[in-house]
Amino acid sequence: MIISASGWRDIFAEDGGAESRSQRISERHAFIASAAASVFADFVRAKSANGAARVIVGYDTRPTGETIARTVVKTLLSKGAEAIFCGITAAPEIMAYASASGLAGSADGFIYISASHNPIGYNGLKFGLTDGGVLDGADAAKLEKKFHSLCSSEKESRLMLAERDRVEAAVLDGALNSAPTRKAAALAAYSAFNAGAVTGGQQAVMTELKRGLQAAPLGIVADFNGSARTRCIDSDFFKDLSLKFRAINALPGEIAHRIVPEGEALTPCCDFLGELRRRDSDFTLGYVPDCDGDRGNIVFFDENSGRVRPLEAQEVFALACLAELCQLVWTDRQRIDASLSQKTAVAVNDATSMRVDRIASAFGAKVFRAETGEANVVGLGRRLRAEGWNAPVMGEGAAGGCIIHPSSARDPLGTVTALLKMLRIRSRPGKKGFFELWLERNGSEERYRDDFTLSDALASLPVFTTTAAYSENARMQISSGDHARLKERYQTIFLLEWEKQKKRLGDKWNIRGWNAAVYNGGVERSGVKNFGEAGRGGLRVLFYGEDGAERASLWMRGSGTEPVFRVMADIEGSNSALHDELLEWHRSMLHEADSA
Repeated sequence: MIISASGWRDIFAEDGGAESRSQRISERHAFIASAAASVFADFVRAKSANGAARVIVGYDTRPTGETIARTVVKTLLSKGAEAIFCGITAAPEIMAYASASGLAGSADGFIYISASHNPIGYNGLKFGLTDGGVLDGADAAKLEKKFHSLCSSEKESRLMLAERDRVEAAVLDGALNSAPTRKAAALAAYSAFNAGAVTGGQQAVMTELKRGLQAAPLGIVADFNGSARTRCIDSDFFKDLSLKFRAINALPGEIAHRIVPEGEALTPCCDFLGELRRRDSDFTLGYVPDCDGDRGNIVFFDENSGRVRPLEAQEVFALACLAELCQLVWTDRQRIDASLSQKTAVAVNDATSMRVDRIASAFGAKVFRAETGEANVVGLGRRLRAEGWNAPVMGEGAAGGCIIHPSSARDPLGTVTALLKMLRIRSRPGKKGFFELWLERNGSEERYRDDFTLSDALASLPVFTTTAAYSENARMQISSGDHARLKERYQTIFLLEWEKQKKRLGDKWNIRGWNAAVYNGGVERSGVKNFGEAGRGGLRVLFYGEDGAERASLWMRGSGTEPVFRVMADIEGSNSALHDELLEWHRSMLHEADSA
């Protein structure tokens, strides 16, 4: 099992194939699912004020999902817990339902069965309480410890399985058959939650957005790829906005291509949008979620090239972040007064491009970074708000994931709506729209025109050249299991290489100095002397120009959800030559460190 705060994952398909579509799971994986449910029931009961253990259970559309769900529900019942079974559920949906249920006192936590973007033969489990997100790092570590303790005790394991197998079929069926009622409640909770999240609780935002869409209609498409969003609120939400909406691969489990919404997986959506646009020029945007429906990477009609193309994940997050910061200004919640604007924060992961730092600085906001992992970013956002910061937007730039407070999960509706607000909340007499506000803050108001498009908004972003997270050069196979020692060896090699390369890098690329930062959970430490302090967390080497400004960075981290090591280069400007040179240098040093 790959176990992290973001989820526990493995190939659950009985035949062991990563791309297997088998619905069967092995006895070993049935045990894992039972053990996880058992320790979570105890964990929730210990946390509950009245000693109850009411656990919401949902799953995405992977072939093994229903089988695992039956095992989880049966185990919860054997522990005397109440299993609130929702059936197929999107990740943001189950988290919104858990949050609403927590406020109502009708649930104490949730188990979500999913492996997010991993291949179809994988599956896994995510755990949360009722604060709207997955367990934080501390609680996730406690749960993992309890899980290992149970698995290591033959006596306790046998007792758990015996109790599970004594659950009567009628009792299990009663819990499973309640799914339609529970699902309806989950959808209602998610719909209400989403309406508040996309407007920041400001009704004027929704009113102006609808007015803009009525004045200039817009069409959106989705390639659901058989994901959990096939049974979600998307169609009703867009209908309420008076948007034109069409979808493909819209049956649950109709997984037509690679799950992760990157690269070639975006081609069907591009083709579908292009086909519709040839008949109706209102169709402008498309999105593709992953299997649990918590991410939505974007395709759009590019006015400059006259064709439909994908947005890079880093561009998606940058545009969404920009829109949310514009909304603060538009609603007068952030004023020009520096003492107030300095209290605005953006929480991102360590693999987010420095493009977001440039955007944030135009609004007087500060960017804080956490280690990659949704739980880490959400935890950082919570901490910042507890410290008095206004942190309206969080996310993972390398994955295109946008989290808009009070949501604690990535959500394609939040991302798409952020772009809609940028496009349709336009300037009118006495009130500047989102895009004009951005150009004003960015010192380029002369570029504004009333008929701007998403292509114009994209062209206005600070220019960076960044490794795409799912490109071939962004992944490495590393044999070393000791990531701290690996990074120490990398540091030794880097210091020698820096002495050899610094004059040429300075003369050719204006790279004059460097600094290192490490990321563990929600904590960032800059200026570290020992790269090994990153452990299994993230490491960034930042490069400075002659003026002391950050010009480029190199990043590395072993994935917590896949057996790969991820690397990235991020370069200010449209400079593919420097990007390629630094990335190749980075990979070669890491390869040498792994071979030492």
